[in-house]
Amino acid sequence: MRVLFTTVPERTIFQYLVPVAWALRTAGHDVRFAVQPKFADVVTQAGLTAQPVGGDRDLWRVADMFPEQREAERIGLPVPYDAAGDPARATRETMLAGYREAVADWHRMTNFPMIADLVAFAREWRPDLVIWEPLTFAGSIAAKACGAAHARLLYSLDVFGVTRELFLKAGSGEDPLAEWLGSYARKYGGEYSEDMAVGQFTIDQFPASLTLRSELPTLRTQYIPYGGAAVVPKWLWAEPEKPRVALTMGLSATDHYSGYSISLQDVFDALADLDVELVATVAGDHALKVPDNTRVVSYVPLHALAPTCRAVIHHAGLATLATVSRFGVPQLAIPLHFDQPALARNLAAQGAGIDLPNDAATGQSVRDAVVRLLTEPSFADRAAALQREMERLPTPNELVPEIEARAGR
Repeated sequence: MRVLFTTVPERTIFQYLVPVAWALRTAGHDVRFAVQPKFADVVTQAGLTAQPVGGDRDLWRVADMFPEQREAERIGLPVPYDAAGDPARATRETMLAGYREAVADWHRMTNFPMIADLVAFAREWRPDLVIWEPLTFAGSIAAKACGAAHARLLYSLDVFGVTRELFLKAGSGEDPLAEWLGSYARKYGGEYSEDMAVGQFTIDQFPASLTLRSELPTLRTQYIPYGGAAVVPKWLWAEPEKPRVALTMGLSATDHYSGYSISLQDVFDALADLDVELVATVAGDHALKVPDNTRVVSYVPLHALAPTCRAVIHHAGLATLATVSRFGVPQLAIPLHFDQPALARNLAAQGAGIDLPNDAATGQSVRDAVVRLLTEPSFADRAAALQREMERLPTPNELVPEIEARAGR
């Protein structure tokens, strides 16, 4: 098959797609990534083939013009997708207003730079399958225009698909997303169909116990960590002399926002007298006073660090949470952004960790949670059960035949 992936130019989203792309590549399929020109180097660094399309558009620079709004939108899910995590928001009126805003101010701006060129390339190259992440509706538009099968590959909980299901169940009438996508379908000789919003099928890399319930046709596969270029430091060779606890609060906090959402110094101070080794990944210069039991590094591959840990403190980013889950390690999740609160709740409900809301995360509350993770056996037991649940899912390589079958149908 010819398989065309497409994604917005966001490194952390692209990295979720790489293992499935390589599985298809090593199965003998011709795989290309259609991306904005400035993003081609990120694709090729992963050993994959880039196909530049359209023009470059940096939405983060636009967001920088409205810093207060940007920080406010950092908290929780944006409209209308907050309906997926809050039943009170799942009314037709609320979701309709949210879709109007999301289509006008987000989806149009994100996809417009790519659509025309992507369609032109797809009609020339004739892919058998287009795989797009949920923000790149240009992928479904191109698939419709060239007659290819197409699927979404999730990089988050499926707040997009679940919200769409809720919206359609709430009644008929105005539909901003369908109207926008339908205008492109007609432009290229077709008509709108609901798969343009949610894919003909969805590839989900996360176990059912952590995800949102949906009736959409879904293939599940194991999450395989990929974070780009990585070097394992020598100090990770030996077994830790004390119980090791990792602390990582994500890349987006410093790459796109005003900084970490909790006080690292308060956490350092609160854990300073525990008989543990704390390994904290901290980007940039934060002028921190580092206790004797703490090692601060700018970066370390989490899939190398997590197996050496007895507990991990993190921001509930899905890649971080899923990586830690692969190794059966209890987790303290301190969520704030996008789907993190919902994911942290699911983790706590599963029993493999503790959900500590961001506004309740003080040095003392973090300390109390860490002590529980280290001393209460139930967390390790449930973390091991979550690990087994993930291991029972097919690997991306094992999933390829099913993807081939779906594409053929």
